[in-house]
Amino acid sequence: MNRAVAILPLVALVALGVVGAQNLMRPDKPTAGLSENRAAPETVFPALAPGKPDLRFNPPPDGKPVLVNLFASWCAPCRVEHPLLIELGNRHPDQIYGVLYKDTPENGTAFLAQLGNPFRAVGTDEDGQGGLEFGLTGVPETFVIGTDGTVQLHIRRVLTPDDADRIGQLLEGGS
Repeated sequence: MNRAVAILPLVALVALGVVGAQNLMRPDKPTAGLSENRAAPETVFPALAPGKPDLRFNPPPDGKPVLVNLFASWCAPCRVEHPLLIELGNRHPDQIYGVLYKDTPENGTAFLAQLGNPFRAVGTDEDGQGGLEFGLTGVPETFVIGTDGTVQLHIRRVLTPDDADRIGQLLEGGS
């Protein structure tokens, strides 16, 4: 009997690991409680560059749909998706924004200097509160915010070429 009781926590841990692995293998699965067509937060993000204006995405700058990518210099998947952000930035230079999440301005500036800066402007979220208000579950995550200030698309993983095509359509005003 004592042996069975001792093994129970191990069995529970293995079962939890299997469920977690299944969830990681399905990155397109929506996250409970978060959806598109919800209001973007009215959070103000301090500008990364000294002397630049702070960023706010509800309503979006210039009244156009915008992409907001939350990233960090310590995030390996952020480096993987960065070439797609560069491509989107070239196609939509005034509609691509970044938010440096839980990172220092120095590290964020070095990250962008090394990989290229696709963003019109970059805000900072050193304490992570703004990311939480967006519904962030972990970097990288990308949001497309429509002209009315609603989240039209929330991608909770590394961007793919198909994502970039869909984002391009939304930024051009398509659905």
